[in-house]
Amino acid sequence: MVVGVVGARGGVGASTLAALVALRASRRTATVLVDLEAASGGLDVLVGLEEQAGARWPDLARARGDVDGRDVVALLPRWGRVALLSCDRARPGAVEPETAADVVGALARASGCVVVDLGRAAVLARHPVLGRCDRVALVAGRDLRSVAGAMSLLPALAEVAAGLVVRGPGPGGLGADELAEAVGVPMLWSGRPDRALVRAAEQGLVPSRGPAGRAAAAVLERLL
Repeated sequence: MVVGVVGARGGVGASTLAALVALRASRRTATVLVDLEAASGGLDVLVGLEEQAGARWPDLARARGDVDGRDVVALLPRWGRVALLSCDRARPGAVEPETAADVVGALARASGCVVVDLGRAAVLARHPVLGRCDRVALVAGRDLRSVAGAMSLLPALAEVAAGLVVRGPGPGGLGADELAEAVGVPMLWSGRPDRALVRAAEQGLVPSRGPAGRAAAAVLERLL
């Protein structure tokens, strides 16, 4: 199973949600968290692994064709039970799209769940990794920018089973159901933002209570 996560706009917590969903999934099955946002600074920084040894995307630049996913997993740094394939802030630049797709496909064959932080640019460009995704969680705030951003992604998501994750409150009174109706994507979860979410991810924790824990649990249950 390959699950993609993308934000309707920046700042809605898509990367952190991807990390928390991966941690939840790792309780059940072998899980890999994949960072596809080359300009984001790296998911390893988000989860506090930036100094940990292990392969990043630049190390896999020549991994094409029949890649052995087990060999790749063995090279990756670990965030708890989650193997992490991150971009590298010290070696910026996107990996070739077909290489990324081959690697993600290999990881999917070698593990029970792969969670990909897709990034808007990859979705808009119809990155081949998007075609590897069985499901995609579209994360949005309750605001018009999120509606516009989500609408811009819909053509690229047309061939993928997508679900909406809505974080509130809405400063202009936009309801989660109204947002889902406007976008035309079924709801996976809606709730208030959790100020402790980023801190929890950096500590390698999955909150069992509060919005972050509920969001991760709901997304995982409905996507897997």
